[in-house]
Amino acid sequence: MQIRSFQTLDQDAVIDLWRKCELVRPVNDPAKDIRRKLAVNPELFLVGTIGGRIIATAMVGYEGHRGWINYLAVHPDHRLNGYGRQIMAEAEKHLRALGCPKINLQVRTDNPAVIEFYRSIGFNVDHVVSLGKRLEHDEQKI
Repeated sequence: MQIRSFQTLDQDAVIDLWRKCELVRPVNDPAKDIRRKLAVNPELFLVGTIGGRIIATAMVGYEGHRGWINYLAVHPDHRLNGYGRQIMAEAEKHLRALGCPKINLQVRTDNPAVIEFYRSIGFNVDHVVSLGKRLEHDEQKI
């Protein structure tokens, strides 16, 4: 798998991948999420390709205190081949280069397989409660 930064022409393929991976929710408009990311450290929006086809993504962020991973996705047909580990290693490489001391991410509690994946690459469950407040409502029909 080749890893590179997202390009504008990737948008439809990325959103299609996120839908296949069940990452798109009615309260998140993926096109808006992409536009928002492209406004802040667009080089940290990673896509993994095989033969030019996008099969993985990781939206990486760093605000000076913690790194964040969002929209980690590997196409269902390509799972269990190490691509999730590969794109996460690339994300970590970028964050280390920025001086990031810790990575945070969120996983839905009803997704134990993904929690186990993250544990297998060195993540631990932090005993915190994730809180959120919507400042903009992106409801969409999916």
